[in-house]
Amino acid sequence: MSAHHHERTRRRVGGDDCAADVIVVGAGPAGSTAATHLARAGLDVLVLEKAEFPREKVCGDGLTPRAVKQLIDLGVDTRPEAGWLHNRGLRVYGAGMSVDLDWPDLTSFPPYGMVRPRRDFDQLLADHARAAGARVQERTSVAGALTDERTGRVVGVEARRGPEREPVTYRAPLVIACDGVGARTALSRGIDRRDDRPLGVAVRRYYTSPKSTDDYLETHLELTDGRGGLLPGYGWVFGMGDGTANVGLGILDRTNAVAGANYRATLRTWCDSLPEEWGLREENAVNEIGGAALPMGFNRTPVYRDGLLLVGDAGGMVNSFNGEGIAYAMQSAALAAEAVVQALARPEGPSRERALAGYPEAVRAELASYYRLGNRFAHALRHPWLVQATARHGLPRRRVMAFLLKLLANLHDRRDGDASDRLLEVLLRLTPALPEAVPSAPSRPSRRPGPTRPAVGKGTAA
Repeated sequence: MSAHHHERTRRRVGGDDCAADVIVVGAGPAGSTAATHLARAGLDVLVLEKAEFPREKVCGDGLTPRAVKQLIDLGVDTRPEAGWLHNRGLRVYGAGMSVDLDWPDLTSFPPYGMVRPRRDFDQLLADHARAAGARVQERTSVAGALTDERTGRVVGVEARRGPEREPVTYRAPLVIACDGVGARTALSRGIDRRDDRPLGVAVRRYYTSPKSTDDYLETHLELTDGRGGLLPGYGWVFGMGDGTANVGLGILDRTNAVAGANYRATLRTWCDSLPEEWGLREENAVNEIGGAALPMGFNRTPVYRDGLLLVGDAGGMVNSFNGEGIAYAMQSAALAAEAVVQALARPEGPSRERALAGYPEAVRAELASYYRLGNRFAHALRHPWLVQATARHGLPRRRVMAFLLKLLANLHDRRDGDASDRLLEVLLRLTPALPEAVPSAPSRPSRRPGPTRPAVGKGTAA
């Protein structure tokens, strides 16, 4: 172990517990992934999580091979013996037909998906970060970023800690915001959600069901509003392997009534339309319906400004094609951690800023063209008859559906792939990249919650 690592370990044990090299706001998949990479690089990482584990999170609980790859890269044991339920692929319903599509066998991604409840999944990743050396502090709610009044840079955060909600100031030269769709840290710096990018709504519920052990995740392309009209979205049924199925809807939000009662009623109506033998009826429900927003297609930018990096849902990085967020939260977290490690190896000033500018550029290179394509797809979803026509003509043609699976799940080999991979790569190259993440000139801080005064002293704020 290096002397550098010993120095940081002594600092953690005997130093100021309200100071760190990096503060990570939120211990979901994004925050825990970033913290693990940073801690393994020898940095003193403080993760501030508002809830207490284990905790619930509205989610489909399904992981595509893209998310599985991120777990493998992180060193997580993804074998069934470690508690993961593997699945073979995706079953697609539409236009009175269905087709079973296996996950593609690729060089870049494993050929299986997985399912695990978020209550268990998030705690596993947080414990993984702890094992790497990160300090994960639960029951600590961050109000907003602190900035230096002279330079305008973020120098930490202010939060309330513990059951007594004690006000505390935490200080670090860099802050990574992984605080989800609410994005309080970004809002405190005036980084607002973009209205020209899509926002979705997810509602889900668990039911006791024989679908629990299905080898395929299920998606339903046609949603009705109970009056015969089509809604812009999809439904899912994901077997959990424990006697229950996660059943939900992903719908484009057109009214800003995010996760409102109308969507909950739609879920009940949709479940009643499914085969009775699946058991997705009110008497088999095991919990209440939960709802959450899906911030899609870089709907909050820039993702880096003045010492603050936005990762995952905080940066609006949910896939516009399919509503998947975990894979992109973990991928962007790894990219942010790499930029931070390089930046903190340099002195403060222009050289450090050049390293930090590498984060938005890396995110742009990986995702910007794909997300622009996804945002166009989301716009098309506002005309559900297009999806219905696609299902009617596409489902009978397996090769077409296999290509669409690669597109919708962002699964293809970028080099040395087959004809469909090469076609997807050409399609992405021809799609102009979103100007999603390039740092802009500092703006005046928002009046939303969150302090902007400089950190003074250590420990509890006055």
